[in-house]
Amino acid sequence: MKFLHRAEDGLLVLVLGAMIFLALLQILLRNLFDFGLLWIEPLLRILVLWVAMLGAMVATREQNHISIDVVSRYLPSNWARVISALTCLVSGVLCLGIAWTAIEFIRYEYEDGTLAFWRVPAWICQSILPVGFTVMGLRFLWSALGRASGSRSS
Repeated sequence: MKFLHRAEDGLLVLVLGAMIFLALLQILLRNLFDFGLLWIEPLLRILVLWVAMLGAMVATREQNHISIDVVSRYLPSNWARVISALTCLVSGVLCLGIAWTAIEFIRYEYEDGTLAFWRVPAWICQSILPVGFTVMGLRFLWSALGRASGSRSS
């Protein structure tokens, strides 16, 4: 698992670095040479999607995702654990449902032959959606199991 976590972190850093480099390159080309590369803007939009999904995956792994914790503060610890487990269970099911929908979306994009930029098919660029939501869903379900059993490592 440590290898997968490092690969995930490395990919996030690589994509974010590529985003910064390409944005700076485009700015320099426009300001210094009065032209830009047409494919950079659509690629940057796709890289934003990848950074968002990879960041959400890491946040879910580290349990640093956005959560609203109003009720559990006022509940006894047993009830708070149950509510936390249920919240993770619902989040996991929702993420897996979104992943399934993303697979359908990508299948339609593949069938339509939509291009994202240059000659790159859109479905390849959007493939992070089902992967990211599946990973997040499985992490939420694992966390739900850990919280339901009272494990601190969930």
